[in-house]
Amino acid sequence: MFKKAKLIPLLLLISALPIMHAADENKVIIATIDGAINPVSAEYILRTIGQAEEMEAEALILQLDTPGGLLESTRIITKEFLAADIPIIVYVSPSGARAASAGVFISYAAHLVAMAPSTNIGAAHPVTLQGGADSTQSAMMDKITNDAVAQVKGLADKRGRNAEWAEQAVRESVSITAKEALELNVINFISPNLDSLLIQLDGQKILLDNREIALKTKEATITYLDMNWRDRILDMVTNPNIAYLFLMIAMWGIFFELSNPGSVFPGVVGAISLLLFLYATQTLPVNYAGLLLIVLAIVLFILEVKIVSFGLLTIGGLLAMILGSLMLFESPENIMTPAVEISLSLVITFSLITAVVFLWAVSLALQARHRKVSTGTEGLIGEKGIARSDISTGGQAWVHGEIWSACADQEISQGTAIRVVSVEGLKMKVEPV
Repeated sequence: MFKKAKLIPLLLLISALPIMHAADENKVIIATIDGAINPVSAEYILRTIGQAEEMEAEALILQLDTPGGLLESTRIITKEFLAADIPIIVYVSPSGARAASAGVFISYAAHLVAMAPSTNIGAAHPVTLQGGADSTQSAMMDKITNDAVAQVKGLADKRGRNAEWAEQAVRESVSITAKEALELNVINFISPNLDSLLIQLDGQKILLDNREIALKTKEATITYLDMNWRDRILDMVTNPNIAYLFLMIAMWGIFFELSNPGSVFPGVVGAISLLLFLYATQTLPVNYAGLLLIVLAIVLFILEVKIVSFGLLTIGGLLAMILGSLMLFESPENIMTPAVEISLSLVITFSLITAVVFLWAVSLALQARHRKVSTGTEGLIGEKGIARSDISTGGQAWVHGEIWSACADQEISQGTAIRVVSVEGLKMKVEPV
């Protein structure tokens, strides 16, 4: 009996060993940003940091490839990096990737930074979304630039990185390779892949909330936390080509709703598309001159149907539509320019479709307006019938299968074919055919 009593705790201890091992197992969370930094990506990163902290992960690695993004979204991310309770490592990868503009600030806010070979970092000079070169905007840009410099230098001091180069990246838009970044103390490692990075991180000491910890990543289990379907949809909306499609659909929908009040469906689709386009403009550099050219194109298409121009207005509308579309997301000196270009084939295709759709719709509307009325008393004018009796100042006529009281300016014999001249109340005036 005594032996059995000692054996039970021993068996319980042995059965608990796999559970204890799983609890002690190191986990590394991998998040990925491949595109512009915007409110969607900021929300995704903040949520991922919270999940990594709940999972008590050893570290969070952010695989980064970005052309830049919104300064406000970047600031939200860097603040969360500085307040995080777990080590955060930025890994600029894969080869060919870049940490441009906003990517510099995010990299400097991380505890450690690594880059894959053939990647680059830099070009962090802030730009306005609409461009411009007047004195007021110039003064505002100076303030924004100075604020950005102060922010990145503060991050550099906090993480012990090259503050002088960070200032050059912001003021002069300098950009460097991974090898140069390592030599200039901008990054900590050059890692060809994720496995080599985990080996390099192992044993690295990080100051976290006034305490120093040593990373244990060599044998860590990797867990990927990718964007969910909601994040992917909202991020897709900010694609310039998708945003352009929403603008076109919005114009079509609103136009058809105004042309046919009460049809509802075109108006609802147009309104939703317009709101999605406005959401996309949070991150895309909208050029209002391009937007006005697109509106001008619509006006020219409508005028083409009402004015005989032998196709000149249509040609002008097509040119305005194409030029406006190409200019829609154009911004001078914008580091995000490669990321916000609209496909030329998409522009030409939708410009032609828009021209055909608007010309067809306006033509139908004008034809309906000039079409002869076919209902009510006005619809009877011009209709033919038979005199049911002799007609002069009075009489009866058979029109549209109905017997009407009729009068005429001349005598009309019974059985004569007649035509309706006018209708007053329940009496019609007729004439012989």
